[in-house]
Amino acid sequence: MRTRMCIPVALCLLVCVWPKPAQESQETPVISMDVQRVVLYATVREGKARFVGDLEKHNFVVLEDGVPQSILSFNREDVPVAIGLLVDNSNSMLNKREEVVTAAKAFVRASNPGDEMFVLHFNERLTYGLPQDVPFTGDQQLLDAALERARLEGQTALYDAIHEGLRHLSRSSLTKKALIVISDGGDNMSARKAADVIRDADLSGALFYGIGIYDPMDGDANPGVLKKLAESTGGEAYFPKGVAEVRGLCETIARDLRSQYMLSYAPQQKAGGPGYHKIQVKVKDPQRRKLIVRTRTGYATPETADKGAGKQ
Repeated sequence: MRTRMCIPVALCLLVCVWPKPAQESQETPVISMDVQRVVLYATVREGKARFVGDLEKHNFVVLEDGVPQSILSFNREDVPVAIGLLVDNSNSMLNKREEVVTAAKAFVRASNPGDEMFVLHFNERLTYGLPQDVPFTGDQQLLDAALERARLEGQTALYDAIHEGLRHLSRSSLTKKALIVISDGGDNMSARKAADVIRDADLSGALFYGIGIYDPMDGDANPGVLKKLAESTGGEAYFPKGVAEVRGLCETIARDLRSQYMLSYAPQQKAGGPGYHKIQVKVKDPQRRKLIVRTRTGYATPETADKGAGKQ
Protein backbone atom coordinates (compact mmCIF):
# COMPACT_ATOMS: atom_id res chain seq x y z
CA MET A 1 0.00 0.00 0.00
CA ARG A 2 1.31 3.41 -0.87
CA THR A 3 1.86 5.85 2.02
CA ARG A 4 0.15 9.18 1.36
CA MET A 5 1.74 12.26 2.82
CA CYS A 6 1.95 16.03 2.51
CA ILE A 7 4.76 18.49 3.07
CA PRO A 8 4.12 21.95 4.56
CA VAL A 9 6.40 24.87 3.79
CA ALA A 10 8.80 23.80 6.53
CA LEU A 11 9.19 20.59 4.51
CA CYS A 12 8.67 18.22 7.41
CA LEU A 13 6.75 15.05 6.48
CA LEU A 14 3.33 15.07 8.08
CA VAL A 15 0.33 12.82 7.42
CA CYS A 16 -2.60 14.96 6.22
CA VAL A 17 -5.89 13.73 7.66
CA TRP A 18 -9.42 15.04 7.30
CA PRO A 19 -12.65 13.41 8.53
CA LYS A 20 -14.90 11.85 5.90
CA PRO A 21 -18.34 13.37 5.37
CA ALA A 22 -20.74 12.41 8.13
CA GLN A 23 -23.13 10.61 5.78
CA GLU A 24 -20.44 8.08 4.81
CA SER A 25 -19.87 6.79 8.33
CA GLN A 26 -20.92 7.36 11.90
CA GLU A 27 -17.33 6.84 13.02
CA THR A 28 -14.42 9.21 12.49
CA PRO A 29 -12.28 7.56 9.80
CA VAL A 30 -9.85 9.68 7.81
CA ILE A 31 -8.80 10.20 4.24
CA SER A 32 -5.48 11.43 2.97
CA MET A 33 -4.25 13.53 0.08
CA ASP A 34 -1.21 12.62 -1.95
CA VAL A 35 0.12 16.17 -2.29
CA GLN A 36 3.02 18.34 -1.35
CA ARG A 37 1.35 21.07 0.68
CA VAL A 38 2.79 24.55 1.17
CA VAL A 39 1.18 26.57 3.95
CA LEU A 40 1.40 30.37 4.00
CA TYR A 41 0.34 32.93 6.61
CA ALA A 42 -0.32 36.34 5.08
CA THR A 43 -0.85 39.70 6.75
CA VAL A 44 -2.80 42.25 4.71
CA ARG A 45 -2.87 45.91 5.69
CA GLU A 46 -4.20 49.12 4.28
CA GLY A 47 -1.29 51.43 4.90
CA LYS A 48 1.05 50.53 7.74
CA ALA A 49 -1.43 50.04 10.56
CA ARG A 50 -4.94 48.94 9.62
CA PHE A 51 -5.43 45.18 9.23
CA VAL A 52 -7.76 44.15 6.40
CA GLY A 53 -9.99 41.20 7.25
CA ASP A 54 -12.74 41.25 4.61
CA LEU A 55 -10.98 39.41 1.77
CA GLU A 56 -12.06 36.09 0.29
CA LYS A 57 -10.19 33.20 -1.31
CA HIS A 58 -10.83 34.48 -4.86
CA ASN A 59 -9.15 37.79 -3.99
CA PHE A 60 -5.75 36.06 -3.62
CA VAL A 61 -3.27 34.98 -6.27
CA VAL A 62 -0.34 32.74 -5.31
CA LEU A 63 2.70 32.33 -7.55
CA GLU A 64 5.58 29.90 -7.05
CA ASP A 65 8.57 30.66 -9.25
CA GLY A 66 6.19 32.75 -11.36
CA VAL A 67 3.75 29.86 -11.88
CA PRO A 68 0.15 30.45 -10.70
CA GLN A 69 -0.97 27.96 -8.06
CA SER A 70 -4.42 26.65 -7.11
CA ILE A 71 -5.29 27.57 -3.52
CA LEU A 72 -6.43 24.37 -1.78
CA SER A 73 -7.48 25.82 1.56
CA PHE A 74 -8.16 29.30 2.88
CA ASN A 75 -9.28 30.80 6.16
CA ARG A 76 -8.82 33.72 8.48
CA GLU A 77 -9.19 32.26 11.94
CA ASP A 78 -7.44 33.20 15.16
CA VAL A 79 -5.61 29.88 15.54
CA PRO A 80 -3.23 29.04 18.41
CA VAL A 81 0.45 29.68 17.72
CA ALA A 82 3.63 28.19 19.16
CA ILE A 83 5.70 31.23 20.16
CA GLY A 84 9.24 31.70 21.38
CA LEU A 85 10.04 34.92 23.25
CA LEU A 86 13.79 35.57 23.08
CA VAL A 87 14.94 38.35 25.40
CA ASP A 88 18.40 39.94 25.43
CA ASN A 89 19.96 39.79 28.92
CA SER A 90 23.36 41.25 28.12
CA ASN A 91 24.92 44.00 30.25
CA SER A 92 23.74 46.72 27.88
CA MET A 93 20.10 45.91 28.73
CA LEU A 94 20.49 47.06 32.36
CA ASN A 95 18.57 50.33 31.90
CA LYS A 96 15.98 48.75 29.60
CA ARG A 97 15.09 45.57 31.45
CA GLU A 98 11.97 46.78 33.26
CA GLU A 99 10.34 48.23 30.14
CA VAL A 100 11.19 45.17 28.03
CA VAL A 101 9.79 42.71 30.58
CA THR A 102 6.62 44.81 30.90
CA ALA A 103 6.29 44.87 27.10
CA ALA A 104 6.71 41.10 26.83
CA LYS A 105 4.03 40.59 29.49
CA ALA A 106 1.71 42.85 27.48
CA PHE A 107 2.35 40.62 24.46
CA VAL A 108 1.33 37.54 26.45
CA ARG A 109 -1.93 39.18 27.52
CA ALA A 110 -2.76 40.29 23.98
CA SER A 111 -2.19 36.82 22.51
CA ASN A 112 -4.58 33.94 21.87
CA PRO A 113 -5.30 32.10 25.17
CA GLY A 114 -4.54 28.83 23.35
CA ASP A 115 -1.01 29.87 22.32
CA GLU A 116 1.92 27.76 23.50
CA MET A 117 4.87 29.92 24.57
CA PHE A 118 8.35 29.64 25.98
CA VAL A 119 10.92 32.20 27.12
CA LEU A 120 14.60 32.05 26.24
CA HIS A 121 16.97 34.57 27.85
CA PHE A 122 20.28 35.11 26.12
CA ASN A 123 23.58 36.86 26.76
CA GLU A 124 26.78 34.82 26.54
CA ARG A 125 24.64 31.88 27.68
CA LEU A 126 21.16 30.66 26.77
CA THR A 127 18.76 30.16 29.68
CA TYR A 128 15.17 28.94 29.50
CA GLY A 129 12.74 30.83 31.73
CA LEU A 130 10.17 28.06 32.25
CA PRO A 131 10.81 25.06 34.51
CA GLN A 132 12.68 22.24 32.81
CA ASP A 133 9.60 20.01 32.69
CA VAL A 134 7.44 22.72 31.05
CA PRO A 135 8.53 23.16 27.41
CA PHE A 136 5.56 25.42 26.52
CA THR A 137 2.72 27.05 28.40
CA GLY A 138 -0.15 29.49 28.05
CA ASP A 139 -0.26 30.18 31.78
CA GLN A 140 0.25 33.92 32.28
CA GLN A 141 1.68 33.57 35.79
CA LEU A 142 4.26 31.01 34.65
CA LEU A 143 5.22 33.22 31.70
CA ASP A 144 5.48 36.31 33.94
CA ALA A 145 7.82 34.43 36.23
CA ALA A 146 9.81 33.15 33.24
CA LEU A 147 10.26 36.69 31.89
CA GLU A 148 11.43 37.97 35.26
CA ARG A 149 13.94 35.14 35.62
CA ALA A 150 16.81 37.07 34.10
CA ARG A 151 20.40 37.76 35.06
CA LEU A 152 21.92 40.70 33.25
CA GLU A 153 25.57 40.10 32.40
CA GLY A 154 28.02 39.45 29.61
CA GLN A 155 27.81 39.94 25.87
CA THR A 156 25.30 38.90 23.20
CA ALA A 157 24.96 35.51 21.49
CA LEU A 158 21.99 36.54 19.36
CA TYR A 159 22.44 34.05 16.50
CA ASP A 160 22.90 31.11 18.86
CA ALA A 161 19.69 32.15 20.64
CA ILE A 162 17.72 32.27 17.38
CA HIS A 163 19.05 28.85 16.37
CA GLU A 164 18.08 27.36 19.74
CA GLY A 165 14.68 29.08 19.70
CA LEU A 166 13.85 27.61 16.29
CA ARG A 167 14.98 24.17 17.46
CA HIS A 168 12.71 24.39 20.50
CA LEU A 169 9.75 25.60 18.41
CA SER A 170 9.97 22.41 16.37
CA ARG A 171 8.93 20.45 19.46
CA SER A 172 5.43 21.95 19.34
CA SER A 173 2.67 20.08 17.49
CA LEU A 174 1.00 23.36 16.48
CA THR A 175 1.27 24.13 12.77
CA LYS A 176 1.68 27.88 13.11
CA LYS A 177 4.91 29.01 14.78
CA ALA A 178 6.58 32.34 15.49
CA LEU A 179 9.83 33.58 17.03
CA ILE A 180 10.03 37.02 18.63
CA VAL A 181 13.39 38.57 19.52
CA ILE A 182 13.94 41.69 21.63
CA SER A 183 17.53 42.91 21.67
CA ASP A 184 19.49 46.14 21.97
CA GLY A 185 22.59 44.99 20.15
CA GLY A 186 24.16 42.89 17.46
CA ASP A 187 25.99 39.64 17.96
CA ASN A 188 29.47 39.41 19.48
CA MET A 189 29.53 35.93 21.04
CA SER A 190 27.74 33.38 18.83
CA ALA A 191 29.32 30.28 17.37
CA ARG A 192 26.83 30.48 14.51
CA LYS A 193 26.79 33.02 11.70
CA ALA A 194 24.00 35.17 10.32
CA ALA A 195 23.69 32.93 7.25
CA ASP A 196 23.15 29.91 9.51
CA VAL A 197 20.10 31.36 11.28
CA ILE A 198 18.61 32.77 8.06
CA ARG A 199 18.77 29.24 6.61
CA ASP A 200 17.34 27.74 9.83
CA ALA A 201 14.43 30.18 9.83
CA ASP A 202 13.74 29.52 6.15
CA LEU A 203 13.49 25.76 6.71
CA SER A 204 11.47 26.04 9.93
CA GLY A 205 8.41 27.68 8.38
CA ALA A 206 8.19 29.93 11.45
CA LEU A 207 7.39 33.63 11.30
CA PHE A 208 10.14 35.87 12.65
CA TYR A 209 9.60 39.19 14.43
CA GLY A 210 12.48 41.31 15.65
CA ILE A 211 12.56 44.41 17.87
CA GLY A 212 15.99 46.00 17.69
CA ILE A 213 16.60 48.74 20.25
CA TYR A 214 19.91 49.73 18.74
CA ASP A 215 22.29 52.46 19.79
CA PRO A 216 23.57 54.17 16.62
CA MET A 217 27.09 53.99 18.09
CA ASP A 218 26.95 50.21 18.61
CA GLY A 219 29.48 48.76 16.21
CA ASP A 220 28.13 45.21 16.68
CA ALA A 221 24.58 46.10 15.65
CA ASN A 222 23.46 44.47 12.42
CA PRO A 223 19.84 45.43 11.72
CA GLY A 224 20.11 43.85 8.28
CA VAL A 225 19.94 40.36 9.81
CA LEU A 226 16.65 41.08 11.61
CA LYS A 227 15.25 42.62 8.43
CA LYS A 228 16.31 39.62 6.33
CA LEU A 229 14.83 37.13 8.79
CA ALA A 230 11.54 39.04 8.93
CA GLU A 231 11.20 39.60 5.19
CA SER A 232 11.97 36.01 4.22
CA THR A 233 9.57 34.45 6.75
CA GLY A 234 6.62 36.85 6.49
CA GLY A 235 7.23 38.51 9.86
CA GLU A 236 8.42 42.03 10.54
CA ALA A 237 11.38 43.87 12.06
CA TYR A 238 10.99 47.04 14.12
CA PHE A 239 13.62 49.54 15.18
CA PRO A 240 12.09 51.89 17.75
CA LYS A 241 13.78 55.11 18.71
CA GLY A 242 13.48 54.28 22.39
CA VAL A 243 12.58 51.48 24.79
CA ALA A 244 9.26 53.18 25.62
CA GLU A 245 7.95 52.11 22.20
CA VAL A 246 8.57 48.40 22.77
CA ARG A 247 5.30 47.68 24.57
CA GLY A 248 3.21 49.06 21.71
CA LEU A 249 5.23 47.03 19.21
CA CYS A 250 4.74 43.83 21.21
CA GLU A 251 0.98 44.41 21.18
CA THR A 252 1.13 45.09 17.43
CA ILE A 253 2.89 41.76 16.86
CA ALA A 254 0.24 39.97 18.93
CA ARG A 255 -2.52 41.52 16.79
CA ASP A 256 -0.59 40.62 13.64
CA LEU A 257 -0.43 36.95 14.59
CA ARG A 258 -4.17 36.93 15.32
CA SER A 259 -5.16 38.71 12.10
CA GLN A 260 -3.54 36.64 9.37
CA TYR A 261 -4.94 34.71 6.43
CA MET A 262 -3.92 31.08 5.96
CA LEU A 263 -3.54 29.80 2.41
CA SER A 264 -2.22 26.46 1.21
CA TYR A 265 -1.43 25.02 -2.19
CA ALA A 266 0.18 21.97 -3.79
CA PRO A 267 3.00 23.03 -6.17
CA GLN A 268 2.44 22.09 -9.77
CA GLN A 269 4.91 19.67 -11.35
CA LYS A 270 6.88 22.39 -13.10
CA ALA A 271 7.13 24.11 -9.72
CA GLY A 272 7.96 22.54 -6.37
CA GLY A 273 11.00 20.56 -7.59
CA PRO A 274 14.48 20.63 -6.05
CA GLY A 275 15.97 24.01 -5.25
CA TYR A 276 14.86 27.29 -3.72
CA HIS A 277 11.36 28.42 -4.69
CA LYS A 278 10.21 32.02 -4.68
CA ILE A 279 6.69 32.76 -3.54
CA GLN A 280 4.53 35.77 -4.33
CA VAL A 281 1.08 36.47 -2.93
CA LYS A 282 -0.99 39.16 -4.61
CA VAL A 283 -4.41 40.56 -3.77
CA LYS A 284 -7.12 41.59 -6.23
CA ASP A 285 -9.10 44.02 -4.09
CA PRO A 286 -12.61 44.81 -5.41
CA GLN A 287 -12.55 48.08 -3.45
CA ARG A 288 -9.27 49.10 -5.09
CA ARG A 289 -7.61 49.93 -1.79
CA LYS A 290 -3.85 50.28 -1.57
CA LEU A 291 -3.10 47.05 0.25
CA ILE A 292 0.21 45.72 1.53
CA VAL A 293 0.59 41.93 1.62
CA ARG A 294 3.29 40.33 3.73
CA THR A 295 4.12 36.62 3.74
CA ARG A 296 7.18 34.43 3.39
CA THR A 297 9.13 34.98 0.19
CA GLY A 298 10.06 31.36 -0.53
CA TYR A 299 11.19 28.01 0.75
CA ALA A 300 13.99 25.53 0.14
CA THR A 301 13.80 21.78 -0.07
CA PRO A 302 15.96 20.13 2.65
CA GLU A 303 18.38 18.51 0.21
CA THR A 304 19.21 21.88 -1.35
CA ALA A 305 18.79 24.10 1.70
CA ASP A 306 22.49 24.66 2.20
CA LYS A 307 22.77 26.04 -1.34
CA GLY A 308 19.54 27.96 -1.71
CA ALA A 309 17.91 28.84 1.59
CA GLY A 310 17.71 32.49 2.33
CA LYS A 311 18.40 33.61 -1.23
CA GLN A 312 16.02 36.14 -2.71
